[in-house]
Amino acid sequence: MRQITANKLCCPFDKADLNLTVITKDTEENIIEGFFTCNECKRLYPIVKGIPVMNPDEYREFRLEQPLLERWQSHLKGKTVENFRVLTQENS
Repeated sequence: MRQITANKLCCPFDKADLNLTVITKDTEENIIEGFFTCNECKRLYPIVKGIPVMNPDEYREFRLEQPLLERWQSHLKGKTVENFRVLTQENS
């Protein structure tokens, strides 16, 4: 995914701005792995092999995303993910 494309995306649920966390890029600076988080609803949308997963919750399977979240734990900065939403320690 190109950075210019990432900058144009918004949350499909509430149209709010997204924060981008880049995990890996290729040699041409395309985003290969990372995630978006919504400023409003706090949903997390992973980017896998350059493709953002922005499906409605009912079409996502948390168990399939769990290995990614475990690998990205340092990038979540102590936050947890539950029901596809990023929770701080106060929310848990």
